[in-house]
Amino acid sequence: MLARMLGVKDYKEAWDLQKDLVLQRLGGAIGDTLLLLEHPPVYTRGISSRALPPLGLPYPLYDVERGGDITYHGPGQLVGYPIVRLEERGLNPRSYLRALESILIESLRPLGIAGKTLKGFTGVWSGDKKVASIGVAVKSGVSYHGFALNIHCDLGPFHRIYPCNLEPEQLGTLQGALGRTLRFEDVQERIARSFLEFFPPLPPAATPRTRGRRLAPKPTL
Repeated sequence: MLARMLGVKDYKEAWDLQKDLVLQRLGGAIGDTLLLLEHPPVYTRGISSRALPPLGLPYPLYDVERGGDITYHGPGQLVGYPIVRLEERGLNPRSYLRALESILIESLRPLGIAGKTLKGFTGVWSGDKKVASIGVAVKSGVSYHGFALNIHCDLGPFHRIYPCNLEPEQLGTLQGALGRTLRFEDVQERIARSFLEFFPPLPPAATPRTRGRRLAPKPTL
């Protein structure tokens, strides 16, 4: 897997880039790729949403292919878009979601944060606060969209919506959980390393059929 750190990138640009990378991955032009970035303030709504979006949102709203409901992205939030050919990793969409949760939880442990999952919810929590949201799409077996990890972002824009069908007060940040300052770059580096460890290079001689039976390794940090 190649990790690309893109800095601050407009949502539409990053969305178009993902779709282009999915086509390249399907054609075998690239390997699995992880995009790590921040977005200027923006709202996105997944295909699971059943409610009309609130009126008067202060930032643009995009309807996208990922699962999940409406959420917010903005500065201080690390967004990750893994472009992964799931079958070659022995994954299906459901096990891939669980893998993303595990990678994030293991990544947070060295920072002193005990992440966890909650039954009936997708994402990662610290205490009673949700600190990471996950919503993915899969095209012809290749994943895109991904996760959003609240490092030290402003939670105010979440109060204009019901993020992923939660009360806004249920959202938190890593910095809030720790009670001390966190450097965005340190968390980003930790996440990148965790993905590279969880998704090591595939054996060149393996066929798609044998690779489909391989189980993705558990993260070891």
